[in-house]
Amino acid sequence: MRDWKDKQPILAICYDFDYTLSPQNMQDGYISSLGADVAEFWKKSNDFAKDNNMDSNSAYMYLMLDLARGKIVLNRENLAAYGASVHLYPGVEGWFDRINAYGRLHGITVEHYILSSGLREMIDGTSIRKHFRAVFASSYYYNSRGEPKWPAQVINYTNKTQFLFRIEKDILDVNSMEVNRHYGEGEVRVPFRNIVYMGDSRTDIPCMKLVNSMGGHSIGIYENGQKEQVYDLVKDQRIRYFAEADYREGSRLDILMKAIIEKTKSYEKLENLHLEDMWEYREMS
Repeated sequence: MRDWKDKQPILAICYDFDYTLSPQNMQDGYISSLGADVAEFWKKSNDFAKDNNMDSNSAYMYLMLDLARGKIVLNRENLAAYGASVHLYPGVEGWFDRINAYGRLHGITVEHYILSSGLREMIDGTSIRKHFRAVFASSYYYNSRGEPKWPAQVINYTNKTQFLFRIEKDILDVNSMEVNRHYGEGEVRVPFRNIVYMGDSRTDIPCMKLVNSMGGHSIGIYENGQKEQVYDLVKDQRIRYFAEADYREGSRLDILMKAIIEKTKSYEKLENLHLEDMWEYREMS
């Protein structure tokens, strides 16, 4: 059995990025800086994917490389620089330290993870990258000159779910097959009941549904009072909670996350008593 005794419970908060932490697609600054119209680029990308029976994320990654030809020498550093200019929602900068501190106050270790179809290289350039234990996002393979040549990872709305299992079992190496190994009761590092998933749209539904069905917490994020999408998610039982994209202290999202931390503290006390009873039972059987 995994050594769970005398260890603080862990709450893993998993975020989509675009329109969850940021009010824009992270690629938009790059697209406009190279003289392309942002809306036209995304329409072209969607049409390109459809016409070629292609994953939509593979399509935008290809077209980003195509857009750079003859204009700039694209490399990892350039993409990170574009990431540094990505706008964030109000309060995001101070959110992580504040929520971590509230967790410590209640005996809970809070960890943060990104699950995004955007580019890891851009997320790596943001001011908040240091707060995430791991970033699971699409990324390029780079040649010896540091130029992106081919997708290394393409993360879409369905294959995002594998990373929730990796977080649960602490198998963060994307090439490790250990994620498929069975773990007994009390052996996983972060049980699903202690996983929070935050997203803004229907592309987050598989993760939301999985977390909800396993006893965790799925939160729909909206902005500017536009609640139609989160209402649909509630109607379809994808989420139990929704909140505006306001990460400042005292906001509904702040209050909600602190309530989740408080619930985790109480529930894990009961769960530890249960595991102690099961440990004793197995020892005596």
